[in-house]
Amino acid sequence: MATLRERRPGVWEIRVFTGRDEAGRPTQVSKTVRGTKREAKRAAAALESRPAPKAAGRTVAEVVDAWREVNDGVWSEATRRDYASRAGAIAKDAIGAIALARLGVADVERWHARMRHSGLGAASIRSRHGVLRAAIAQAVRWEWVGANVAAQARLRQARQAPRGSMSVEEVQAVIAAAREVDPLAALALRLAAVAGARRAELAALRWDDVDGDKLTIDSSVAERRGDEDGPELIDQPTKTANRRTVRLDAATVAEVEARRAERAAALPYMFSIDEGPASARARVHHQPMRAGIDPKWRLHDLRHWSATMAIGAGADVRTVAGRLGHANPAMTLRVYAHALDAADQAVAEQLGDLLDAGES
Repeated sequence: MATLRERRPGVWEIRVFTGRDEAGRPTQVSKTVRGTKREAKRAAAALESRPAPKAAGRTVAEVVDAWREVNDGVWSEATRRDYASRAGAIAKDAIGAIALARLGVADVERWHARMRHSGLGAASIRSRHGVLRAAIAQAVRWEWVGANVAAQARLRQARQAPRGSMSVEEVQAVIAAAREVDPLAALALRLAAVAGARRAELAALRWDDVDGDKLTIDSSVAERRGDEDGPELIDQPTKTANRRTVRLDAATVAEVEARRAERAAALPYMFSIDEGPASARARVHHQPMRAGIDPKWRLHDLRHWSATMAIGAGADVRTVAGRLGHANPAMTLRVYAHALDAADQAVAEQLGDLLDAGES
């Protein structure tokens, strides 16, 4: 039998009893539809006539595992490791034992509250919620359930001021400080600032990735847990699996050529300490970032600075997205909205100055 509940005007939640699982517990499927009550009733009748979903009896933890299994081949080593950790956390919580067919929005929001009360940070809660939401989205596509309750749940987040960008003087200071430690560390930081390269991408750079003033970024280094000899370094596709080529300025090219003349004959990777790629925590480690400036800054902030400065200087967002390796410029728009707002204000000031100059 189907039950209807109007969540808000024109939005109906349908729940259909589908029998009982192996333990004798009642199971149901749910679906959210938009429209009139008559349309919702028709959708409920169609849902009642469908066979029982394959998800009957599957727990949330089992659904997350099924999602990981089907996507494992397309993820990088680092992504697989992160998702395995988040899936493990979901399985250990009470939500992991709930049957998917019985999972409701309230269950998800109570899970959020438990994580907050345990002292877990907002970013970690967000990342675990993202795994659950993606897993249930997969279950919806497989027609195990009719609606994604994780997508409907409200993820409460404390308001935070946008993270500021480093100043030009701070970037110059940190590169100079790194040069005192190791000229290759200074080169790594300069490439992070000029090309917007991620740390793992810097670790995978080879000398032949630079051709004239063009830098090709097509791989990154991940650390796979190994035996007692330490982690195994893997040269793999970038985080977004994109190959991109970015232009370098003359001073950066000159510094690359100077270091290449010293090392390229012996070592193929720019920042390696042996024949293989560098550890992401070797010469491109964040420690030089802390020399002489505020310790809150990290290496990734050079990538942030690169994008913020480019947008502030009037660069097209699509061009900036290409340099960063964002598959979708919408990601750039979302992350660097503050820089776009500042650039828009600068345009307004310039146009106003032109009008004022014409009147005088």
